[in-house]
Amino acid sequence: MRRLLATILTCEAIILALAIPVAISVADVDAGTAGITGGVLAVLALLLAGTLGRSWGVPLATGFQVVVLALGFFVPTMFILGAVFGALWGYAIWLGVKVEGRQKR
Repeated sequence: MRRLLATILTCEAIILALAIPVAISVADVDAGTAGITGGVLAVLALLLAGTLGRSWGVPLATGFQVVVLALGFFVPTMFILGAVFGALWGYAIWLGVKVEGRQKR
């Protein structure tokens, strides 16, 4: 499960970095604000991918999914992307629990 969740966070980091020019041109967000916010969130997603082995890593990364969804208040497209990544996140956790449960039998 950890590898799948890390892959989702890595893809999310790429999307967050690519959302910077969209925020600037489409949503008229200040370039500095968009660059700093998008850059920090992209790096944070990568750092969170490295914490998934710890007991607090998955809950913290789950909270991060809520933050990404909340970006939709500034860049409306992020509501859609946040929902997609949130759904992928939830499915990956569900699938991981199911597979790990079968492996323990």
